[in-house]
Amino acid sequence: MPALPIPARRARASSAARAASAALKGLAAALAAAAVLAGPASAPGALAAGNSDFKVYESFKILARVFYEVNSRFVEEPDNTSLVHGAVRGMLSSLDPHSTFFTADEMQELKQETSGAFSGIGVEITMKDGVITVVSPIEDTPAFRAGIRSGDQIISIDRKAASEMNLMEAVRIIRGPVGSSVTFSIQRNGLRDPFNVTVVRAKIPMISVRSQELGDGIGYIHIRNFQGGTALELERAVQQLGAKKSLQSVVLDLRNDPGGLLDQSVAVSGLFLGQVPVVETKGRRDDQDAVYRSDKDSVVPLSIPMVCLVNEGSASASEIVAGALQDYGRAVILGTQTFGKGSVQSIVPLPDGSGMRLTTARFYTPTGRSIQIEGIRPDVEVKIPLPADYQMPREEDLEGHLKGQNESRNGRGGRSRDGKAGAAPAPRAEGAEEEEYTPPDKHYSQMTVAERLASDRQLAAAVNMLRKGEVHNTYAGPPPEPNPVASAPRGQDSGDLSRPGATDDGFRG
Repeated sequence: MPALPIPARRARASSAARAASAALKGLAAALAAAAVLAGPASAPGALAAGNSDFKVYESFKILARVFYEVNSRFVEEPDNTSLVHGAVRGMLSSLDPHSTFFTADEMQELKQETSGAFSGIGVEITMKDGVITVVSPIEDTPAFRAGIRSGDQIISIDRKAASEMNLMEAVRIIRGPVGSSVTFSIQRNGLRDPFNVTVVRAKIPMISVRSQELGDGIGYIHIRNFQGGTALELERAVQQLGAKKSLQSVVLDLRNDPGGLLDQSVAVSGLFLGQVPVVETKGRRDDQDAVYRSDKDSVVPLSIPMVCLVNEGSASASEIVAGALQDYGRAVILGTQTFGKGSVQSIVPLPDGSGMRLTTARFYTPTGRSIQIEGIRPDVEVKIPLPADYQMPREEDLEGHLKGQNESRNGRGGRSRDGKAGAAPAPRAEGAEEEEYTPPDKHYSQMTVAERLASDRQLAAAVNMLRKGEVHNTYAGPPPEPNPVASAPRGQDSGDLSRPGATDDGFRG
């Protein structure tokens, strides 16, 4: 084809520029209109009101320009839905580790996270420094029995590079038919080379609560996660313990509990505290600020002493419960500092069946302590021997995490929220010296009470304190005239704090 004269080239370029400009204006206007239609929270006017220097229209022009260029010049014709989903996914991932986008299929999988059971291997994963990392295996599941550990980095899943997956894509591959297998390549801290492990999938029942009698009237209650129905399971567990023998004291185990539904954490707290304020949320907007009160009556006599066990794997909803029990003096908190996930995520459905999880507020305990980064510090610190290569990530280790109050001001160890110096180290219980890790020869569920206490130092310390009468309950019960505060949102369906079933975080396969 002969070369066009320069004037013709310029004319064609000018025509293309005009077409591009018109397309950009149209798309920018459509994006702006879509933002307005999405609701007051996302309207340009609302955003501009929050930041007068923010030029919403100019930002939309950039997005529209990229969209136009990709549509008109990419080497192959792109799928517009994939482009939009990719843009939204990237937008949310730039905010913090817990904000993310879900396709319609992923939204359905997310609902399974909080309601019943799924077919997989039983592992909780997160994204740390761009690498899919194991938070913890769920007790008595194929992942747990296969030896997968907290802190393990997943390099590949069924020979597919995990670096090319987001969390929900990884979950979708990990899950599968019962009896089928999935192979992981895992990099473990302390080992030079990755190793492979094959795990056979099974039905993973999402049983939240397990209970056991420990003797001397001590009831043991373990909450593994907070899902729809957790509070009801807890009520039944307490009734069973009380029916078998007079309940004189309680150990509540929240160790390695990654969290779950906000409304369930509030309800569970109420079963030990009664109808009191449990957690406060604070966001950018006034309607995101609220104090959530339990509407439950206590099912455990308020005079019964309690010890609550926590560790680095206790996160979000479990930190809400531990923080409330600590603030009201209802329980002695024993163990190690918790994960420090003090933010709430709202699940927002989108018109095409997809959705997004958006961090909308921070959590505060009833006395106003921020949970973000700080977590809950135990009243009695009891460390347990761990494998030399054990590595448990905390919220502060996640790339792009929200700043904690101390972290944002003076870094860790700075001033606390009330202006006082950072909390002093918690007293160490007797017999908590460092020792070499020795793995148990069988699962806790298969041990006798004596064997369990011999192998679980933190539980043994809690039981020892209760038997010696060293746990003094200072909680007198809810005030006779409660302050006018909001009730916790109810229901299993996803929604934001103003709608039923607000959730925090959790990816399980």
